[in-house]
Amino acid sequence: MWLNDLYHSLDPVAFTIGPFSVRWYGLAYLAGFVCAGIVLARVSKRWKLDLTIDDVLDIMVSVALGIIIGARIFYVVFYGAGYYLEHPLEIFALNQGGMSFHGGLCGAIVGGALTCRRLHVSIPTVCDLAVCGAPLGLFFGRCANFVNGELWGKETDLPWGVMFESGGNVYRHPSQLYEALLEGVVLFIVLFVLSRKYPPRPQGTFLGTFLLLYGIFRFLIEFVRLPDAQLGYLFGTDWVTMGQMLSLPLIVIGIVLLVLAHKWQRPQVGHLDAPEVEPEGQQQ
Repeated sequence: MWLNDLYHSLDPVAFTIGPFSVRWYGLAYLAGFVCAGIVLARVSKRWKLDLTIDDVLDIMVSVALGIIIGARIFYVVFYGAGYYLEHPLEIFALNQGGMSFHGGLCGAIVGGALTCRRLHVSIPTVCDLAVCGAPLGLFFGRCANFVNGELWGKETDLPWGVMFESGGNVYRHPSQLYEALLEGVVLFIVLFVLSRKYPPRPQGTFLGTFLLLYGIFRFLIEFVRLPDAQLGYLFGTDWVTMGQMLSLPLIVIGIVLLVLAHKWQRPQVGHLDAPEVEPEGQQQ
């Protein structure tokens, strides 16, 4: 049970400065935003787009704010089970946890789109660029969930089972690390390989791939991850979770985007008044 030993050797608090404690969870968010911004800038350069460093910074700040706001709103609405109606001030208590990936995704798209409109930058292309780096944020976030001992899975007798402090005197699936591997490492590798091609694949290819694979990975992992205690399983079953219900639309949207991307073959472009990158098969 080497993972169990690793978990019990970790402290959720990274370091303390006077009365202030910095937790790994907060550092994970920071690392995710920084890495995603670096990937966005590098892929943009590889695709020969005209986005500047200032453009990237503006977009990433808006995306970061959108993620935090959207993730919290979705958690309150879909996972709160009425708790926040009785305790409305605790909606703002972000230090107590409670963030939804699906809400963070919606918030990121809205926040990024608003800035793209202001900068006169192509929204579909920025979405494709952003999701190339998003898996790194998911990786760091899920590792931080593991360190915090939260969002653990069902009981298991597998050799990598972990006995979490809040999970009772049993070994459980480290479902956080399953998600870190699939939603983080595997998804990043797939998108990275796809992004290497020049001219780049048409608009919608990367966002569609991200949504499709994330939805599939999350849906499958939910079978070994316990649902939030306040919700439990849905529809009187012992396997359907809110995470699965929110992932199904992502799978459908991902498929639709991939089909439309293949049909329309719209080239990637930075600023809307800039020359377009010629799509595959149309080079002169």
